[in-house]
Amino acid sequence: MTRPTRWSRVFVTRPRDEGSAWVDALRERGWPALSLPLIDIGAPRDPAALAALAQARVDWPEKDALMFVSAAAVQHFFAERPTAFRHSGSRTRFWSPGPGTARALARALAPLGVAASRIDAPPADAAQFDSEHLWPVVEAQVHPGLRLLVVRGASTSADGEAAGGATGSGREWLLDRCREKGALVERCVAYERHAPRWSDAQRAEALAGTEADSLWLFSSSEAVAHLVAALPAADWSHAQALCTHERIAQAARDAGFGSVFSSRPALDDVLRSLESLQSLP
Repeated sequence: MTRPTRWSRVFVTRPRDEGSAWVDALRERGWPALSLPLIDIGAPRDPAALAALAQARVDWPEKDALMFVSAAAVQHFFAERPTAFRHSGSRTRFWSPGPGTARALARALAPLGVAASRIDAPPADAAQFDSEHLWPVVEAQVHPGLRLLVVRGASTSADGEAAGGATGSGREWLLDRCREKGALVERCVAYERHAPRWSDAQRAEALAGTEADSLWLFSSSEAVAHLVAALPAADWSHAQALCTHERIAQAARDAGFGSVFSSRPALDDVLRSLESLQSLP
């Protein structure tokens, strides 16, 4: 399928495996998509984080709720099959900020005999998929003494050193609400995020993306930061960005992108947004 398009390239910046699926879907609809991952994801390398993760994989049936911040958190937490419920009376809930994470949870929990009805996520028609829209769904579960485990990633350098990065302000807002109601919040790191090491060809592709006929798809503020750090002298004022959250859109504006648009994060929503943007003058 081909179509006239205002862009000669649409950059998919999601991590490699997920990004490849998006590129395939966009190309099937005629968009000139190419993958340029701006976040690499891998298993934790810090021994303390690995020990805490191993313990969490044993103890999770004793928690009242587990919050997974992303599909990557689900995949890495369940990469080594955690134990199934040890107590028949366990009613652990599984919190997800959006449908992608919820689908990953359903796939991971099914072999353990855990019903998808244990998963809590914003409704399909929510204005956005994030922690703020998850909170009304789970608020009634929160009570003094609730044991909540947050399964998340950590930002590191490519060499494994701790690094600054997106802290998940919406997530922190939700956890503050939980603490205010007396919940006991713990965390474990299931994966690491860091900037990718680009080839010369990828760097050339990114530089070509500063032109007006380029559109960047951003699903993470951290991805925007990695792009700016990789090309600190680049002028983004002619390029365009489509972002899946207003916080990400603000990061793109701060980076200097000339035109910044927003979309809900699901692939179908992004495709609809592309169609809409295509018709703009």
